[in-house]
Formats: sequence, structure tokens, C-alpha cells
Amino acid sequence: MEIQELGHLVLYVRDLRRSVHFYRDVLGWRLVMGGDDPPGFPVAAFAAPSGRTHHELLLIEVGVDAAALPEGRRVGLYHFGLKVGDSDDDLRDALGTVQEHGVPIIGASDHTITHSLYILDPDGNQIELYIDVPGVDWRNDPSLIASPVRPLRL
Repeated sequence: MEIQELGHLVLYVRDLRRSVHFYRDVLGWRLVMGGDDPPGFPVAAFAAPSGRTHHELLLIEVGVDAAALPEGRRVGLYHFGLKVGDSDDDLRDALGTVQEHGVPIIGASDHTITHSLYILDPDGNQIELYIDVPGVDWRNDPSLIASPVRPLRL
């Protein structure tokens, strides 16, 4: 077997409407199914504006009484990354958007190969918004992937 690409991500959410607003209206995903008009059960599917595939993100509502994500070190999802452009200007635009919407920003890192902002969705899932740093050739120098993390200065 050979994995060709990461196909999609599925998240359980407490409140589907709140999460649809976040992923559609704040992050700019294209809603392709569900949301305000779920297909008989509370789900919403999103695709990136590029239209690469049928859906890259699926949200399933589990209700407001669902257990919160445990804090601290734990097994499971740490974060997922979303490429938001090709330059620091694109990352600055993303920063402005999340700030306008009051989204918690929990970090900003220069990874040499990427510049990254870290945010939380309404259910506490950590998301990395990033750009690949132009001119960094990690394919020919894979050691760059393990570069020390530095604070990001936008």
C-alpha cells in the first residue's frame, strides 16, 4: 500500500451551528453539505476553495454535554495544519481575520520551513495556520524539517 495524500479529517463538535460559523465564516472553508440544513443527522462537510476533493473536513455534532478534550499530555490529535497562502502577508491577513473574530491565538512559531500561527476552534481543537517559507528547499535538505523552533515575528 502507498498513501497518496491525507484525504479528510473528521471532528466531533458540541454545537454544529457554532462550528459551521467558525470553519465557514472565519476560516473560509466552502460548506458542501449539511450545516444549517443537515441531511437527517447533525453533520457538515467542507471543502477547500481549490475544490481538490469532495470534502476535507467533516463535523459531527455530539451535543453540548459531550466531554471536553483533556488538558495536558495525552494520546490523540495534537493539531492539524491549514496552509493559508504563500507569504507572510497571507499569514498576516489570516491573523487579522482571526483577531477580528476573537479567535484565541495560542502561539506563533518560525519553523524555518514554515511560519505558523496556532489557534483554537470553538471546541478547543488546535489548528496551525501556516505558510511554507519561500526559498527554503527542505526537499534537498530534509534536516531543515527538524530546525529549532523560534518565535515568529510578523
